[in-house]
Amino acid sequence: MLIKLRKLTKRFGPAVAVDGLDLEIRPGRVTGFLGPNGAGKSTTMRMILGLDRPTSGQALLDGQPYCSYEWPLRKVGALLEGGVHPGRTGRNHLLAMARSNAIPVRRVNEMLELVGLGGAARKRAGAYSMGMRQRLGIAGALLGDPPVVILDEPVNGLDPDGVRWIRGLMRDLAAEGRTVFVSSHLLSEMQVTADHLIVIGRGRLIADASLAQIVAGHASLEDAYYRLTEGSVLS
Repeated sequence: MLIKLRKLTKRFGPAVAVDGLDLEIRPGRVTGFLGPNGAGKSTTMRMILGLDRPTSGQALLDGQPYCSYEWPLRKVGALLEGGVHPGRTGRNHLLAMARSNAIPVRRVNEMLELVGLGGAARKRAGAYSMGMRQRLGIAGALLGDPPVVILDEPVNGLDPDGVRWIRGLMRDLAAEGRTVFVSSHLLSEMQVTADHLIVIGRGRLIADASLAQIVAGHASLEDAYYRLTEGSVLS
């Protein structure tokens, strides 16, 4: 499933958070989404998911906005900051999501096992560590077996084993032909995970190219990134 952004723009009063983005995020690869703090990455992801309304332009999934799908969790799975009620158990959190989108209940247990939370399924999410909450969020993103997976800072709170696990998971999802769109500040992780990179600064597109093309002529992705974003960091 192809994600298309067409002149996507978001203003908050006089401030322009996202400025006319034209992008295609393709299936079958991990697309990394990079940019300094305040570059507009989270706002862009929220517009794709219908959580923020564009000031102008469009974010389309196979030609349709997210909100037009009857069962959106079957089309797009997303990990964003927050979104888990601390009083619910991990299992009940996923169960509510499944029921809202007519997803088979068996998927709840399958996803809990996939992310390593089978033994903590009946604990309240408020008692989870940050890494456990992150794993629960990833389980929710995959619950509907969606062709598109959007992950905002997925390695936050994960220990080294968890980081290695999510790296492999993203690669596996892309190998299955899914569209994997992931934002991260960990450039070293993107260098070993992403196939393609989109870099923005101050809401504008800076680069849209393969990892190899962006890194070419530089010692590392970190070096290439800082040269690309020079002058785009908000003061």
